[in-house]
Amino acid sequence: MANGNPEANIALLIDADNASPDTLDTALTVLAELGTVNIRRVYGNWAKTALKGWATMTHSRALDPQQQFDVTKGKSATDMKMTIDAMDLLMRGHIQGFGIMSSDSDFMPLAMRIRQEGLPVYGFGTAKTPESFRQACTRFIDVSAVKEAAEAAEAAGPGETDKAAKAPPVDAALVEILGQAVRASKRDERGFASLSEVGQRASARSSFDARNYGFARLGDLIASLSNFTTEKRDGAIYVKRVR
Repeated sequence: MANGNPEANIALLIDADNASPDTLDTALTVLAELGTVNIRRVYGNWAKTALKGWATMTHSRALDPQQQFDVTKGKSATDMKMTIDAMDLLMRGHIQGFGIMSSDSDFMPLAMRIRQEGLPVYGFGTAKTPESFRQACTRFIDVSAVKEAAEAAEAAGPGETDKAAKAPPVDAALVEILGQAVRASKRDERGFASLSEVGQRASARSSFDARNYGFARLGDLIASLSNFTTEKRDGAIYVKRVR
């Protein structure tokens, strides 16, 4: 996705019980393509020793900690508080995009409601995140996969091309979504379609992000697949399905 307005006001809401502090920087880096993350709230019961990692990051990453007591054993009030705060921010009209950092499917209705107002919602979770929440987001980023791919690329060093060594393989369903997006796009006499249009149409079907597969851009992901061929014309990329 192209860079957004750097002055856009972005809110990141973090479910500390279902997110790792080790992947926060990945989320902040991705959200920078939407704008500036001015609101950074992290929710949890800070009496829990399991949240110590988040507590130590409140100052270094300018996080606003939100205390939520566990009123009932085995239950957390975090989800409800995050939802209420998100709706408050949405209704005030000063936010241009949201990030929700959690692997909890309970946030699916929230993501859908925000998108109904025309705002992008980026979800940040792990491979265990339910498909319902993934698809409710404008983009879903598997922060663990992105972090591992980045570490693999750094370890490989300059000149190494196997940057996606630790990323999950592209499945047949995604290949089919991309293929349908190519067919639905305006194609030239040789069957090539603009990558930007293909990406837009694919996004309408799925919340996938190329970074989940170890690639910085959609064009790089498609170029790695034998099902497609790409070519560059005047700085723009065009794609064609070949099998």
